[in-house]
Amino acid sequence: MSTPGRTPDRATTSTSARLRVLADPIWQAQLDHPLVRGIGDGTLDPARFAAWLRQDYLFLREYGRVLAYAAARAPDPATMARFSTVLSETLGTEMDLHRSYVAGFGITVADLDAETMLPTTRAYTDFLVRSAATADVAESYAALLPCMWGYSWLGQELARGGLPGDERYARWVATYADPAFADLATWCRDLLDGVADDLTGAARTRVEAAFLLSSRYELAFWEMAWRGETWTGPPIGDSAP
Repeated sequence: MSTPGRTPDRATTSTSARLRVLADPIWQAQLDHPLVRGIGDGTLDPARFAAWLRQDYLFLREYGRVLAYAAARAPDPATMARFSTVLSETLGTEMDLHRSYVAGFGITVADLDAETMLPTTRAYTDFLVRSAATADVAESYAALLPCMWGYSWLGQELARGGLPGDERYARWVATYADPAFADLATWCRDLLDGVADDLTGAARTRVEAAFLLSSRYELAFWEMAWRGETWTGPPIGDSAP
């Protein structure tokens, strides 16, 4: 099936399509992860989802920095404006919704603000911010894409079986299965394809590496919440490094 807004040839030969094939084992592992499956069927232990929510809140704050860099480095005014809009929605609407959503899991805004980044969250966000700030544009878009596109894909896949009975998880699935979120992912794919389809050699390899590494971090993020990741060693001050 071709992606909406794409010709059949481009849907199968573009950079983003090729990267998706390369990363398929990682993406399938995300879909099959017990935390993701637990969201989909509504059986996930709320404590595990609460752990994920706390870290996702911190992730979103740093993701805002990534979007800010993307807007600043955009190749044209239209792309700059779109990234600026997504940034505003992320730091405003989405984070406000996040704060209201977590109340259903017994988490307060004070809890979120006091949360410390765990190792996986720190490593992933550091990579994304560094890529957005210093990598070439194609590589930075490749690093950015697995988050937007991956969540859209997961939401759609989970929604195929119907929404879970637990309203809290149903809301999560519906959010990422929303066609508007899919449109945003498609826009990001188009951006990457526009700057990467003609790349060869080392530049092409760097784009592949960035996409695959972000995909691996996405999988690691689920695993972090599932197994209750913590910092090792004695506490240092009030926060982890």
